[in-house]
Amino acid sequence: RLTGQQQEINNLIQRKNAVDEENAHLKNEFSNLNQKFEDKSQELKDTEECAQKKEEQNRLVIKNLEEENKGLNTCCADLLNDLEKLRKQEAQWETEKSGNDARIKNLETDLAEAREQMKELRSICSNLSSQVAVKQEELSQKDCDVIRAKKELQELQNLYRQNIEHTAQQAELIKQLQTLNTD
Repeated sequence: RLTGQQQEINNLIQRKNAVDEENAHLKNEFSNLNQKFEDKSQELKDTEECAQKKEEQNRLVIKNLEEENKGLNTCCADLLNDLEKLRKQEAQWETEKSGNDARIKNLETDLAEAREQMKELRSICSNLSSQVAVKQEELSQKDCDVIRAKKELQELQNLYRQNIEHTAQQAELIKQLQTLNTD
């Protein structure tokens, strides 16, 4: 019986040793797992912090992009307004250009007519110049005739005066003769 108990104790001791070994092994495994868990927890914490930083950065980037987008939208609206103004201005210029083109065409027509009239007037002027030259020649001739006529008139006046003087002298002589005859 003692031997059986001894055997049982030995068995129990062996089992205890095996359990202790397994326990030590499990503790070791637990310690390793615990270390891994702590490492993973730290890694998770680091990852979360990193993710949080990234999220914060992304929020800032999104905020900046939204601001930039707002600015670009304003700029785009301004550019569209400017484009609309320029289109209106272009349409106005087109209208003005069309009016100016019509005016230029009219002016060119008027100019052509004026040139034609100038040509006619030059021709008339040329004819008139010829006529004036002829008339001046005639006038020059008439001037000569007038000078000659004046000279003749002067001579006739001189003759007439002399004639009157002779007549007066003759009358005086006749008077004297009559007086003498009466005496």
